[in-house]
Amino acid sequence: MGTIAVIGGGVSGMTAAAAAARKDRRAGVYILEHNDSLGKKILSTGNGRCNLTNRNMSAACFRGGDQEIVEAVLRRFGGRQTEEFFHSVGVLTHARGDYVYPRSEQAADVRESLQMELARLRVGCHMNEHVKKIRKEGPEFIIESGGKQFRADKVILACGSRASKIAGSDGSGYTLARELGHTLEPVVPALVQLKVRGNPFAKAAGVRTEARIAAIVGGREAASDTGELQITSYGVSGIPVFQVSRFISRGLYEKRRVQTEIDFLPEMSLQETERLFIQRRQQFRGRSAGEFLTGVFSRKLIPRLLELAGIRLNTPAEGITPKQLKSLSYVCKRTVLDIEDTNGFEQAQICAGGVKTSEICPDTMESLLMPGVYIVGELMDVDGMCGGYNITYAVATGYIAGCHAADAVSLLPETACL
Repeated sequence: MGTIAVIGGGVSGMTAAAAAARKDRRAGVYILEHNDSLGKKILSTGNGRCNLTNRNMSAACFRGGDQEIVEAVLRRFGGRQTEEFFHSVGVLTHARGDYVYPRSEQAADVRESLQMELARLRVGCHMNEHVKKIRKEGPEFIIESGGKQFRADKVILACGSRASKIAGSDGSGYTLARELGHTLEPVVPALVQLKVRGNPFAKAAGVRTEARIAAIVGGREAASDTGELQITSYGVSGIPVFQVSRFISRGLYEKRRVQTEIDFLPEMSLQETERLFIQRRQQFRGRSAGEFLTGVFSRKLIPRLLELAGIRLNTPAEGITPKQLKSLSYVCKRTVLDIEDTNGFEQAQICAGGVKTSEICPDTMESLLMPGVYIVGELMDVDGMCGGYNITYAVATGYIAGCHAADAVSLLPETACL
């Protein structure tokens, strides 16, 4: 009977352990987790509702390493299989549009269901184990944790990234992977808020508004997204900001000039916006400049837009010049902000970067440099957009690795990916 060690008890690790134990009930499967409980990060996903997957699932929704590994993973285990896996542990699902959640909309139920499945499968779960080193000794791996040693025939690295440190993510898996011979793409925060240099919208903090935001890196648009923008005292947040933040983070890491361009009226062209303002100036000529935009933008946002356009708040609407209206239109459509930083890893939902995907077998998640070791989830250089993509990838890679590791301990070693 072979043994399989899973390093990390997040969603990818728990899935890997469950898949391995289901595949070969004779195998000894155990998890080493450095927190005092499994699945801590699950509790914070989807604002506590846990967005499990997305019914609009494709490799285009992921960034990072080459697309080959993402496509290979999704061919074997995509959104439908992710839902089926959660159903198999007792979690019913329902969708809001393409976004799939547990029917109870409680992340705690997802964690508890996974824990109960591990208990049913008699997976050993060792808490507060801080793995410091993994070494090969003959046919076995020796795992050092504190003053203890664990042995395993196969090792699945499911340690997560540096994101959400409050949930226990500390980036230790990167060190383990590097010591096993792997190389890393630079690791930066992703799905994270942005800090604006000299934020001109600081006094509009708390405003939420539909907007398009583009990441401008080195003078070129790298990505864009449209949705609910949240203005903060230090900068900008919200899903569209998260979607472009990995490009901002990478640009900052590379010490390039990084900006965002915000379109506060994404449903209109620049010309349509200017015509709207000309029409409103005429229609509401008895109002002040601050008042003639009421009904278009939030009351807290209007003074900031007028200020950027060089228009005094108490200027009569009929006194706004054509040049000022044109300036206001540009401000509303093309406000460019310099980004000085992102919020840190502790506030990031995930990381961009990690173990190079070219060093991982796309069909099995097995290391091409250290056979018998599998790398799954956020540890590798793949990051998904908001919307359940990262949990799907964690579950999919964990499941594939768990199944293959179970096959490998019960069959000949040459079944490993070459």
